Amino acid sequence: MAQFVFEADLQGLLKLDTPIPNAPPARWQRKAKESGGPGPSPAAGVSPMKPANRSHSSSKTPSRTPGKSGSKIQSTPTKAGGDRYIPNRSTMQMEMANFLLTKENDPAEESPTKKEQQKAWAVNLNGFDIEEAKILRLSGKPQNAPEGYQNNLKVLYSQKTTPGSSRKNSRYIPSIPDRILDAPEIRNDYYLNLIDWSSQNFLAVALDSSVYLWNHTTGEIIQLLQMEHPDDYVSSVSWIKEGNYLAVGTSNAEVQLWDIQQQKRLRNMTSHSSRVGSLSWNSYILSRPFLCSGARTGHIHHHDVRVAEHHVATLAGHTQEVCGLKWSLDGRYLASGGNDNLVNIWPCTQGDSGDFAPIQTFTQHQGAVKAVAWCPWQSNVLATGGGTSDRHIRIWNVCSGTCLSAVDARSQVCSILWSSNYREFISGHGFAQNQLVIWKYPTMAKVTELRGHTARVLNLTMSPDGATVASAAADETLRLWRCFEMDPIKKKEKEKANSAKSSIIHQGIR
Repeated sequence: MAQFVFEADLQGLLKLDTPIPNAPPARWQRKAKESGGPGPSPAAGVSPMKPANRSHSSSKTPSRTPGKSGSKIQSTPTKAGGDRYIPNRSTMQMEMANFLLTKENDPAEESPTKKEQQKAWAVNLNGFDIEEAKILRLSGKPQNAPEGYQNNLKVLYSQKTTPGSSRKNSRYIPSIPDRILDAPEIRNDYYLNLIDWSSQNFLAVALDSSVYLWNHTTGEIIQLLQMEHPDDYVSSVSWIKEGNYLAVGTSNAEVQLWDIQQQKRLRNMTSHSSRVGSLSWNSYILSRPFLCSGARTGHIHHHDVRVAEHHVATLAGHTQEVCGLKWSLDGRYLASGGNDNLVNIWPCTQGDSGDFAPIQTFTQHQGAVKAVAWCPWQSNVLATGGGTSDRHIRIWNVCSGTCLSAVDARSQVCSILWSSNYREFISGHGFAQNQLVIWKYPTMAKVTELRGHTARVLNLTMSPDGATVASAAADETLRLWRCFEMDPIKKKEKEKANSAKSSIIHQGIR
C-alpha cells in the first residue's frame, strides 16, 4: 500500500499544473478572509488561474502502454488574473517522462524480439524510440548544426600544438613604398642604367644632364655634376665597392671618375666611340680597381683607372648595344647582355691567344637582355631577364652552361636584384602593370607584387644593408621599398658573425 502512496505522490509532483500542497493561501483568499466577505470555501479550492484541485490519492498509476496515461493533462486556463503565471506545458512529453520513471521499477526482462517489436511500435506511435527519449524532453528532434559550423571550444581544446620545425615562417612585406622621391627629367630609355646605391649609403641618380647624390641617412641632396653641352646626357652610373668613387658614363662616349668626398672629377677616360650605357667595377684583378664599360657599338672596355693608359682590353662579343653588365661577387666572371639578345660570360683573365673570349654564350632569349644579376650565395648562378619580345627570366649555371629554370614574367624585364637576406630575388617590369615582383628561389614561385609606378620600371638598386630596394621609373619618381627587411633577431646574429669575422681578419694582419 505504501508503494502505491509513494507512486501517487511522485505522480502528483510530476504534474506541475496541480496546486502546490501546504502552500500559503493566495492573495484573493487572504483578502476574502480579512474582509470577512463571502468567498469560496477551501473545500472548493477554485482559483481563477488554476483548474480544480484533485486529491493526490485519487491519481492512478500510468499504464504500461508506451506514450499512454490513465489521467489527462490539465490545460492552463486562458482567463486573465491570478497571482502567478504558469506556462502551457501541453507541448512537453510529461506522460513519457512519467512512464520512463515508473519503468525503472519493472524487473521483468524482455527478449530481444520483444524489444524490437516495442521499438517499432514506439517509432510508429511517437515518432521516436522510447529508449532514446530523455526526461522532460521538448517535443521535436534537435536541430542539426548548419553546414560549415565549427565549435570554437572544440578547436581550442582539441587542436595539437604545432612543432616549431613545421611552423610556416612568413614575414610582412609592405605593399606601399617607404618613401617616394621626385626624379624630374629622368630619361625613359630601356638601355640606360641611371641609379646606383653605394656602400656609404649614398644613392646616385642621373637626371638627364645632371647627377644627384641623396644621402639616405641624413636626407641631404647634392648635385655632383652638370654636363657642359646641353645636348649631352648621363647614360650610366656605378659606385666602386668602397663607395668613395663614382664612375659616370655619358652620351658623348666618355667615362668620368668622380671623388665624392672632394666632389670633383678625378679623370675623364675616352676610348669608346658611342654612348656608354653600362658600367661595372671589379676590385679583384691584380688587387687593382678595374672598371668595365659597355657601349652602343657592342664593345666592352677594361679600364685600369690607376694608370695613364687606362684602356687595357676590349671584349668584342656583341653586335649591338651592351645594356647589361655585371661582375660576379668573387670577380671571376663578367656577364654582359646586349640588344642582340645574347648573354656572354667572360673570364677575368686573357686566354692562351692573348685575347678575351666568352666562355659561355646563351642565345635562348628572344629580346634585349638588360637585367643581369649574380646570385650572392652561389657564385656560378646568374639570373637574366629579356625585353618586350622575350619577357622571360632565366637562371643559368655558368660553369656547365645549362639553364636551371625559366619563368614567363608576362612583361618586359628591366632589372633583377638578388636578396642577401633571403633566398629570393626581385625583378622590375614594364607594360602593362609596371610592377616589382619578388620570386622565391629555386622554386621560382611568386612571393608578392609591389605596385605603385604608373610607367615602366627602368632600374633597381639595393641599399647596403640589403633591406631596401630603390626603383626608378619613367613616371619620374624614385620609390623605396622595404621588402627585404631582416628579422631583428637574425639581424643581430648576422652582425655578430660579421664582427667576429672582421676581428679574425685584423688579428691575422697584425
